[in-house]
Amino acid sequence: MNYINVGKENSCNIDLYYEDHGAGKPVVLIHGWPLSGASWEKQVPALIDAGYRVITYDRRGFGNSSKPLSGYDYNTLAEDLHKLMSKLDLRDAILVGFSMGGGEVARYLGVHRSERVSKAVFMAAITPFLLKTADNPEGVDGQVFDGIKQAIVADRPALLSGFLEKFYNLDELRGERISDEAVRLSWNIAAQASPQGTLDCVSAWLTDFREDLKRIDIPTLVIHGDADRTLPLAATGERISQFVRGSRLVKVAGGPHGLNWTHAEAVNRALLEFLGQGR
Repeated sequence: MNYINVGKENSCNIDLYYEDHGAGKPVVLIHGWPLSGASWEKQVPALIDAGYRVITYDRRGFGNSSKPLSGYDYNTLAEDLHKLMSKLDLRDAILVGFSMGGGEVARYLGVHRSERVSKAVFMAAITPFLLKTADNPEGVDGQVFDGIKQAIVADRPALLSGFLEKFYNLDELRGERISDEAVRLSWNIAAQASPQGTLDCVSAWLTDFREDLKRIDIPTLVIHGDADRTLPLAATGERISQFVRGSRLVKVAGGPHGLNWTHAEAVNRALLEFLGQGR
């Protein structure tokens, strides 16, 4: 298995598990909460077949990566990405962030800018700012996130089941666009994540990325489902253009939050079209 060390906790290394396949311009896929790099199963083959080198990795605390008790803030998570980019010496890369992974893309580009990156993709992403405040009335009330944290502490496996119902809009799409077995796979991946990391990431969701987005100076694509119940389009994807000049939004009709599985064909088509521009 392939690992990159990003730090230590007491006597233990903090290592990120990653996979590196194909050849060509590198595409780094950054997964959402509470899954892992395995959630890109329907994108990796399409990208490799199109002539790209594809790198997936598991965020600290998730998948096969180390599960420390700390570091689940976006400054640390973006530095983890930076260490991966640097150790693999990736150049002219495309960063693709799904859901929570959009935060890593925004913070990485806000801090490290575009020296190693040529394009960015925000897919069903958490950006620009999820928390409702006086200057961000489009956000979500903070009590919602308090409730999620309380549910994680009380019964994390049960919370994950309820979360995936909304993640995939199972009341509408079960059996048509996603099987029970695929949902079970997502639950199994989520259940093996760090309980502490699963909890702490909820607080990280409330990070304000508006200034990070303003610093993005590379071509940027936003892909978002118009039926996303987890991160509604109006509060997230539709607002990114206010901060990223020239960004383009692709709305996926009927797409839930987990649209990279349920609507993989539409997602892959939009992704490959954007990546191919200017090649």
